[in-house]
Amino acid sequence: MADHSQRPADQLFTERTPRVVAASKLLRAAGRRKAGLFLAEGSNAVTSALEAGLVDELFVTEEGAERYPELLTARVAYVTDRAMRGLSDTVTPPGIVAVCRALPQAVVPDGARLVAVPVDVAEPGNAGTVIRVADAVGADAVLLAGDAVDPMNGKVVRASAGSVFHLPVVQERDAAAAIVQLKDSGLTVLATAADGEVSLDDADDLLAGPTAWLFGNEAHGLPGQLQALADHRVAIPIRGRAESLNLATAASICLYASSRVQNRG
Repeated sequence: MADHSQRPADQLFTERTPRVVAASKLLRAAGRRKAGLFLAEGSNAVTSALEAGLVDELFVTEEGAERYPELLTARVAYVTDRAMRGLSDTVTPPGIVAVCRALPQAVVPDGARLVAVPVDVAEPGNAGTVIRVADAVGADAVLLAGDAVDPMNGKVVRASAGSVFHLPVVQERDAAAAIVQLKDSGLTVLATAADGEVSLDDADDLLAGPTAWLFGNEAHGLPGQLQALADHRVAIPIRGRAESLNLATAASICLYASSRVQNRG
């Protein structure tokens, strides 16, 4: 049951209240590492965090409490609108933020058939979108390889719409080692490449088996040495005049293609 000891009529926490000050430090990576906590903002993320059993505390505005009464199932502290803005990295805060315990250390599960591997992904929105797409198509894990953004970054959590709580999100700074491990686990590793020797249109036989997709980062794509470690390089046909596809879009197309083949009746 919700703890309503801080009812709005009694007290609204402000941006200077120690619990709010402590929580606001979780907007920074150093604060998250020190506390072993992170923030999940908005109804989708908070719902998923509650279902995962990772919520320590909820901060809500009076309006947020009225909008999301079904979410007030953890320790609740009511805050002013100004305090909520200090807990949010959005222009228009949704009025509810959860303080969550760190995501458990994850590994790619045995028997995985579909894994998304963004490499050196720096943009939180792209990382969160890939996690969300992987969740939507039924992938078994997302492996953030190389110099990647923190999956507990608030923008990643928000862009994932709660999917960071739904499937394993693995971190491995050594991208080459990650690829070797995936291959040793029986996964065929496919690298997206504009000049790939295999067209995605002709890749159904490859996609039918256990597959890990490598996606290069936003600025530089996938390094040649990592492409060389892959089993195949796959090109997404572009039939219009667009020069290229961004990371999240390419990942969406490839992961859906794998899911479609693997889930045929």
